[in-house]
Amino acid sequence: MEINKAQFITSSSKLSECPKDGMPEIAFIGRSNVGKSSLINHLTGVKGLAKTSQTPGKTQLINHFLVNDAFYIVDLPGYGYAKVAKTMRSGFKKMIDDYIQRREEMVNLFVLVDIRHKPMKIDLDFINEMGEMGVPFSIVFTKADKLSRSAMMASLMAYKEELLKSWEELPPIFVTSSESGEGREQLLEDIAQFCKTSL
Repeated sequence: MEINKAQFITSSSKLSECPKDGMPEIAFIGRSNVGKSSLINHLTGVKGLAKTSQTPGKTQLINHFLVNDAFYIVDLPGYGYAKVAKTMRSGFKKMIDDYIQRREEMVNLFVLVDIRHKPMKIDLDFINEMGEMGVPFSIVFTKADKLSRSAMMASLMAYKEELLKSWEELPPIFVTSSESGEGREQLLEDIAQFCKTSL
């Protein structure tokens, strides 16, 4: 799939404010500072489309980006919630849960995981929760350029082994780098398939 056009449409603080045109949505979520905005910019080829920041927790709303006038990429707040007040954290959780569980237009959720780290409880818990709820999702490992090929494969294997303790069959897995471009084409092909089957 080629992306010819991508534009920011709206930010929403609750589900009822999201677009109502019925177009399919591909959502991205991950722990704070996992490289979500960088990946969205890299996929769309539009620098600065999603705002990147060195400060974890920058995304605090549901952001919709219209792609090729055919589907949305949705940037969700990180589930680590970064350094925000407890009341805001509970608000984020409700906003994310509402979207993931009730948004009929969402055809797939991409859960982003930083490949540089050993399997982290926060990521494993979220992935397992998505499985228990029957949410259609894929796992996208980010920042692959930060590791040697052997270290990257070792990290990937460690995650797979950990997940297979509770999963009979793993969800689709992608390895990406916003710097080197690794995984971009495979991810776009997958997105295209999800959007076609929903139309």
